[in-house]
Amino acid sequence: MRTYYCNQINESQIESEVQVCGWVNKIRDHGGVIFIDLRDIKGLVQIVVNPDNKNLFNLAESIRSEYIISVTGKPRLRPPGSENLKIDSGKVEIVSSQLEILSKAETPPFQFGDDVNEDNRLKYRVHDLKSNKMQKNLSVRSTVVKIIRNYLSQLDFLEIETPILTKATPEGARDYLVPSRVNQGQFYALPQSPQLFKQMLMMSGYEKYYQIAKCFRDEDLRADRQPEFTQLDIEMSFIDQNYVIAVIEKLFEEIFLEVLDFKINLPIERITYSDSMDRFGSDRPDMRIPFEIKNINNIVKDCEFKVFSDPASQDGKKVSALCIPSEAKLSRRDIDLYTDIAISKGSQGLAYIKCNDVKDLDNGLQSPIIKFLDAKTIENILKDVNATNGDIIFFSAGPDSLVNNILGSLRCKIAEDKNLINDEWKFVWVTDFPMFEHDIETKKWKCLHHPFTMPVFTNTEDIEKNPQSLLSKSYDLVLNGTELGGGSIRINDSEVQNSIFNVLGLNDKEIKNQFGFFIESMKYGCPPHGGIAFGLDRIIMLITKSKSIREVIAFPKTQTASCSLTGAPANIDQEQINDLGLKLNNKDLKK
Repeated sequence: MRTYYCNQINESQIESEVQVCGWVNKIRDHGGVIFIDLRDIKGLVQIVVNPDNKNLFNLAESIRSEYIISVTGKPRLRPPGSENLKIDSGKVEIVSSQLEILSKAETPPFQFGDDVNEDNRLKYRVHDLKSNKMQKNLSVRSTVVKIIRNYLSQLDFLEIETPILTKATPEGARDYLVPSRVNQGQFYALPQSPQLFKQMLMMSGYEKYYQIAKCFRDEDLRADRQPEFTQLDIEMSFIDQNYVIAVIEKLFEEIFLEVLDFKINLPIERITYSDSMDRFGSDRPDMRIPFEIKNINNIVKDCEFKVFSDPASQDGKKVSALCIPSEAKLSRRDIDLYTDIAISKGSQGLAYIKCNDVKDLDNGLQSPIIKFLDAKTIENILKDVNATNGDIIFFSAGPDSLVNNILGSLRCKIAEDKNLINDEWKFVWVTDFPMFEHDIETKKWKCLHHPFTMPVFTNTEDIEKNPQSLLSKSYDLVLNGTELGGGSIRINDSEVQNSIFNVLGLNDKEIKNQFGFFIESMKYGCPPHGGIAFGLDRIIMLITKSKSIREVIAFPKTQTASCSLTGAPANIDQEQINDLGLKLNNKDLKK
């Protein structure tokens, strides 16, 4: 029905007949001549309807915004001064000779340029998806997926689908459950990830697998979470950590070069988990922020100020300093605000030193704590954090987790408040995560990644004897303070795997019930293997600089895990309930 897309109309078609189709973006009557801005998936073109053709003009007068029309006519140069160089077709316009209304439209619920709340945008998602912003986002998403498929195919990866209806296994979040009609009283679970299936594919000898996989997690939502999300899932056999990282770095190099024309500096910097927590207070550090946290235990452990010396001398505790550069221009009000934030995170307060003149230790520093510190200690602190005139140094002392949380949060908050975040793309690998962490509520060990991650150990007995000391062969890729994805070298020995389950407190019956099929498969040969998984929605969100992943998903759910467009989740009729062998209580039925 068209000879060209709207953005393809240019000077080369002048006086040639063309046909275009699309949506009426805007219609204007200028002194008897009607101008129509026609929009399709590729762009815009201006249509001119002259009054000398009365039938055509009368038809044009009946057209409204969002009508879908077909136009035939001849392009001509726009009059000097009326060009619109913001669009590809901006030097020409089509003088119409034929016009057909293909579909009428009611007045749209909002205009694309309006400041519309997200609830309305999601309720009228079909209209919202017409906007240039949404079409650009989804086009970028499609391009990224194409790059991924082309790149991995060239490396002999096989794209293999894994089941959507599967068995519930504990993976860190609640499962979405699906009742079985054929096996009444039993349930499928929607996969939180294809983790076990991709490992079993490695056991089956496929060696290089990938999938653009749908995953499901019933958890509280936020800007970068959805109950159903898309994951780039990758697994390889007979490889090590360096190989996995090299494959992924080249993939992101291609994505960023083609989509953003940005060249990533390879290899990407790597830092250990321990180093990341010490320097940035987070395992997903934002490397664009030009200041870091400093552990000053060695400086203050012998000082007379017990607030510092006591934690600096104890295992699992520390004293750290965060030097905020003079460009931040922190006021007394700012200091009070950041002190309140520290207190809200569990601190007793927020000690600081204001550096008016770092060379004058007697009169050039302002601080409530200076009187408790000797001159040598102060001098060493200033030197260690590279303090200069105008800087302010914040301190936190206590358990490692508390100090990391307080100073890590303040580092990001202050950088954002004071526009100190560099406008660039900064990748970093975080490696060598602890294998386990202790859950305060359950008083049990839990895996920092998942229970199929290979621990670093000398003897198998060490796994159960000293779980707190074990590191894992794991790695996360972080971009601008957002974790894009993570992976690990996997366990390929059933004895090691059972030891991990034992540390997690699973007994033999629980292991067999939840993972029996997996352990059984491992017995028949399991190659060394590893992989990684990325949140595709997150990647697109960052690339398009969107505020949430709902901006890069065609039909997302709201913060309450519901669909404003379709009304899902919804009630089902009694016949369906009976078929599934379910019984709902009276409260459910009333709802």
